[in-house]
Amino acid sequence: MTETAGARAAARKGNKKGVKVERIFTTPGVHPYDEVTWEHRDVVQQNWKTGETIFEQRDVEFPDFWSVNASTIVTTKYFRGAVGTDKREKSLKQLIDRVVLTYVKAGKDHGYFSSDEDAELFEHELTWALLHQVFSFNSPVWFNVGTSSPQQVSACFILAVDDSMESILNWYKEEGFIFKGGSGAGLNLSRIRSSKELLSSGGTASGPVSFMRGADASAGTIKSGGATRRAAKMVVLDVDHPDIEEFVETKAREEDKIRALRDAGFDMDLGGKDIVSVQYQNANNSVRVNDEFMRAVEEGTEFGLRARDDGRVIDTVDARELFAKIAKAAWECADPGIQYDDTINDWHTNPETGRITASNPCSEYMSLDNSSCNLASLNLLKFLREDDTFDAVTFQKVAELVITAMDISICFADFPTEPIGETTRNYRQLGIGYANLGALLMATGHGYDSEGGRALAASITSLLTGAAYKRSAEIAAVVGPYAGYARNADAHKRVMRKHQAANDQIRTLDTMDGDIHRLATKAWDEVVKLGEKNGYRNAQASVLAPTGTIGFMMDCDTTGIEPDFSLVKFKKLVGGGSMQIVNLTIPRALKKLGYQQEQIEAIVEYIADKGHVIDAPGLKTEHYEVFDTAMGARAISPMGHVRMMAATQPFLSGAISKTVNLPETATVEEIEDVYLQGWKMGLKALAVYRDNCKVGQPLSDGGSTAKAAAADKAAAGETKVEKVIEYRPVRKRLPKRRPSQTISFSVGGAEGYLTAGSYPDDGLGELFLKFGKQGSTLAGVMDAFSIAVSIGLQYGVPLETFVEKFTNLRFEPAGLTDDPDVRMAQSIMDYVFRRLALDYMDFETRSFMGIHTAEERARQLETGSYAAPVEEESDEEVEGELETFAQSAPVAKPKAIESAGSGAKADATGVKFGAGAASAREVKGVGSSAELLEKFQGVAADAPICMTCGTKMRPAGSCYVCEGCGSTSGCS
Repeated sequence: MTETAGARAAARKGNKKGVKVERIFTTPGVHPYDEVTWEHRDVVQQNWKTGETIFEQRDVEFPDFWSVNASTIVTTKYFRGAVGTDKREKSLKQLIDRVVLTYVKAGKDHGYFSSDEDAELFEHELTWALLHQVFSFNSPVWFNVGTSSPQQVSACFILAVDDSMESILNWYKEEGFIFKGGSGAGLNLSRIRSSKELLSSGGTASGPVSFMRGADASAGTIKSGGATRRAAKMVVLDVDHPDIEEFVETKAREEDKIRALRDAGFDMDLGGKDIVSVQYQNANNSVRVNDEFMRAVEEGTEFGLRARDDGRVIDTVDARELFAKIAKAAWECADPGIQYDDTINDWHTNPETGRITASNPCSEYMSLDNSSCNLASLNLLKFLREDDTFDAVTFQKVAELVITAMDISICFADFPTEPIGETTRNYRQLGIGYANLGALLMATGHGYDSEGGRALAASITSLLTGAAYKRSAEIAAVVGPYAGYARNADAHKRVMRKHQAANDQIRTLDTMDGDIHRLATKAWDEVVKLGEKNGYRNAQASVLAPTGTIGFMMDCDTTGIEPDFSLVKFKKLVGGGSMQIVNLTIPRALKKLGYQQEQIEAIVEYIADKGHVIDAPGLKTEHYEVFDTAMGARAISPMGHVRMMAATQPFLSGAISKTVNLPETATVEEIEDVYLQGWKMGLKALAVYRDNCKVGQPLSDGGSTAKAAAADKAAAGETKVEKVIEYRPVRKRLPKRRPSQTISFSVGGAEGYLTAGSYPDDGLGELFLKFGKQGSTLAGVMDAFSIAVSIGLQYGVPLETFVEKFTNLRFEPAGLTDDPDVRMAQSIMDYVFRRLALDYMDFETRSFMGIHTAEERARQLETGSYAAPVEEESDEEVEGELETFAQSAPVAKPKAIESAGSGAKADATGVKFGAGAASAREVKGVGSSAELLEKFQGVAADAPICMTCGTKMRPAGSCYVCEGCGSTSGCS
């Protein structure tokens, strides 16, 4: 009997034992919704450069203290239901209730609460915390929970692949469906035989790198097939694999190809039309190193590369030379990152089940193969009181509340594959973390790269994980430990003692971190004591995730463990305007440091003008470090980032999503040192990025790298063009007599006819659409549309391109059809192009788009041989709504705006702008904080352009996040 079944049995027997639910924020007898002021807003999403309206939903309801950006991102990304219909969510109340009530019901069903009163208190506390942006679940929860879609709650996945063709092809399939759902996955390819080994048939193996090509192409196809972001994936290879050097250099050599193609005039921007010809661009690569290799690097000795079948050494390399190649490749293109295998597995709570071999794409989730993790992050700034003290007691209570909810979610969650579902249900991995650390450190007068800053961060992280495992042991007493606990009990308890010992090593420097540390020490004492008695409900409790989109939902200034991006931010205002605003934490920090109001105003005015604090009037030089940022004139040193990661790593079950940024002038030797020190300091994983190391980063004006290269040559006097070759498509006309078929159809009661003509060699070349009872205007429009699509087909536009663009379009008539293969259609266009895909596209291509026949779906349900999606329409409802918002940036317009005084405006957060606000200035021609920083620095920021709305993104963990629409480059 599993632990979930045991919980149900206990509940049926009348067991009244439940987890402790404590009142934290709420008022008895008052619902959280009744304690805030609500206002109605119009959310209009526009293209930043053209002003074209892409998304519009009027009369949405949010609390008055939610910012414009937060309400816009939640409305466009998380509200479910077709826009313009009564089924569309239009209030934050509906969204929170959809999620929270699902959690509460599952908690009741699975025996978590001793009474209905406890369940109601749990509901109200969870609602209050979400309403007031105290924490947030990861995006899949907001997408899926409480909807007709599969209840997927996890954002992070780890897959497994063995040394067989069946396993490799299954890897492609499983990865594809995870990408289709908007999530990411990682895996280790080290079980696959190298290209230096023989097959059982006598031939030579292809090696893992060759199979990476197929997986990369698959990810690229899905990326362009209606996804809201690029496919996110991690590929890991052990350092002792015989193909390690080929793996290390794959992306660096492709970067050479990108440069050559760019210089030849091809568009090699990220998202450019020619970048698709380059391989390995859809994955992050990491080398898994062990202590043996790192010691060989230190000692300058040989290191053996081992066969996959029997572990014998079949080749040797100079360890230092290989390490230098890893660093050089990372210097050239930011890949590969590095993962420290022995450190990871030394902190592994389930070694009897299996080793940890890989991570999710952002490297924070590290656990068993075929497993998943759902995430939630606490907003640290919400626990900073008005008197600048940190409310550690409330922080611990909230962590216990949230970890309880996260564990409950596994009881009802759905998973993309059964092996992932089985492992997750048996080990119940969770990933509680936090956001806004950088803002908290600055507001409290701590430098990010300082002993005080690290002591505070370490104490907070220790308390977070201690509180999570304490609650995990308490839950185990009620509904039982995780199913895999018994066989791993000794190892799990050993890791808990390691966390406790690391907590004892923290050296606090002031009252704030001292108070937090005392609570953490008490929590770890209880963890060890309760765990010895009850076991633990969760194999893993905490990670530090990027918190990209949910960071905006919580109105955070900084993401995850990151420092502040810059001192001056781009901020959207009501009515569609924008402002350059000095971070609100800066005045608070200056006051904490003892400056008077007149001095604060002068310093803030200086920062607004210069973008940095160097030579700010009256600011002491010893206080400069408090205002150091990730980018800008006083950027934090690379080792400053590494030291902060090292301060928090011993208190995390998993790892940290973070990239260590280096200046363009950094050397290969400096990257070697970062990777070496990361190992010595006990990190689990590390990635680096050297500014301008990648060609495929668009400039802020969105121009192509080909144009940029041409401009550079022109500036250097290289203006001579010897030959210009222009490529034009050629129209392939249909013959006079061609095969065709006519299909009659009905969508939502509206009847029509589709005639499709083909080339003799079987390729679609034309289509004609006629609707029953159509007027002359509609008939003319449909004739014109049919001609346009037909000409496009004849000029070589692939049918899959039209299918990608026209499926999921939503408008009336919509609903049931008379076609057994397409039972539901969101519009006539949705039906027509699904039908064409079924008739004229191969199975593999349309399968990645989730388009299957009724026979294929039935076969999948009976045998599992075809991976047809369950509740296909529900899955695509999420994708369709997200794609609707492509090529846009948000502008929100509240209907009710409270006056901010004479000559001033106020946004939804109540921040005043105007003649008396020294920290704010009007901004023109800027769409994000990254572009604003460019204006201060005078150089282009090395960050990608958001594929959704066209604004420049900024770093968030080991990926990027868009301030305009909340999209991320691969992390949830």
